[in-house]
Amino acid sequence: MKYRTISLLLFAIAVVGCNTSKKMNQNNYSLDSSTLSDGNNIENSKAELTEKDLKYLKQCLILAEDALMAGDEPFGSILVNQRDEVIATARNRVNEINVLAHPEIELAKWAAENLSEEERKNTTMYTSGEHCPMCATAHGWVKIGGLVYLHSSHQLGEWLKEFGVKEAPITFIPVEDLIKDADIKGPAKGDLLEDIKQLHKRYHQRK
Repeated sequence: MKYRTISLLLFAIAVVGCNTSKKMNQNNYSLDSSTLSDGNNIENSKAELTEKDLKYLKQCLILAEDALMAGDEPFGSILVNQRDEVIATARNRVNEINVLAHPEIELAKWAAENLSEEERKNTTMYTSGEHCPMCATAHGWVKIGGLVYLHSSHQLGEWLKEFGVKEAPITFIPVEDLIKDADIKGPAKGDLLEDIKQLHKRYHQRK
């Protein structure tokens, strides 16, 4: 009788432990999936943009408007070295070249061909929009040290829904999940963010 009582007690402990483990796994899964699916969670965790950051993002906005005036989607990017010098600029040229002609790709190629690895680590890319996965991996392979973006992919996706635009043919992934060892900041707030939103709206309204 004693052995039967002990066996039942051990069985009850095992069942409780199993259920607890399942609940913990379910809770962990829910937390991870909500963090990945909600871009705002990631955006709110980043450091605030400085006045210097905003100054360079305004230059990206100008390049994005240049792209819009040329009939392309409004994206523009620049590279800034450790002496706070703009060393390269690029804008979207998809309508001139092909669908891969994103400004971040052009700047990553330029950096790979013109800067040493140490110089690249001390360079920051400023861009009007958070990298797509193609541009993020190019940034990571070239090992550019920093990234500051004006609007996030999550925000752009929400704007495109608002404009009634068809979804992109890819899944956008937060750059933190693709680029290692980079100082990443963004998005901006206020008037600057509204300005880039309006450029995207103008582009899609005239299509």
